[in-house]
Amino acid sequence: MSAGLMKNWQDVFARVRGALQRRGQTEHEAEDLVQEAWLRLVRYEDERQPVDQPEAFLMRAALNLSIDVHRTAVGRGEHVLLEDVLLIDTTPSIEAVVLARERMARLTLGVGRLTERTREIFIANRIDGLTPAEIADRYGIGVATVHQHLAKATLRLTEWMEGW
Repeated sequence: MSAGLMKNWQDVFARVRGALQRRGQTEHEAEDLVQEAWLRLVRYEDERQPVDQPEAFLMRAALNLSIDVHRTAVGRGEHVLLEDVLLIDTTPSIEAVVLARERMARLTLGVGRLTERTREIFIANRIDGLTPAEIADRYGIGVATVHQHLAKATLRLTEWMEGW
């Protein structure tokens, strides 16, 4: 092996692995490709063909191998191992759905227990999305009164739902 090959190869290998990973290879795949490229470099030099820039040779060989692996995978269809696939089920569990429905039923009862005016103001704000000023205009009351009704509704509903 030439004297040029006696450099700090750990750094070279790390750079080549990094280049492969930036091109979509996993850490394991990149490691395999670096090893295969290293073997090609050694075989090439064993055939008495000196390599002037072994680092560049190693990088080019690894990238070419990566392209070959990709073409092969595309040509015959990608094989995916089940353990490599992360499946995320975002649907709520049956328990969560049942609890949410029960909370909603409990909240509906709580809203029904509010005084009529407080309930109307609370619904206008939280469901219809009206601002306190718009509610004040609708009911002919002051904005401060609207805030009082909203605070009262929030306090009563919080107490009603607490510990449930």
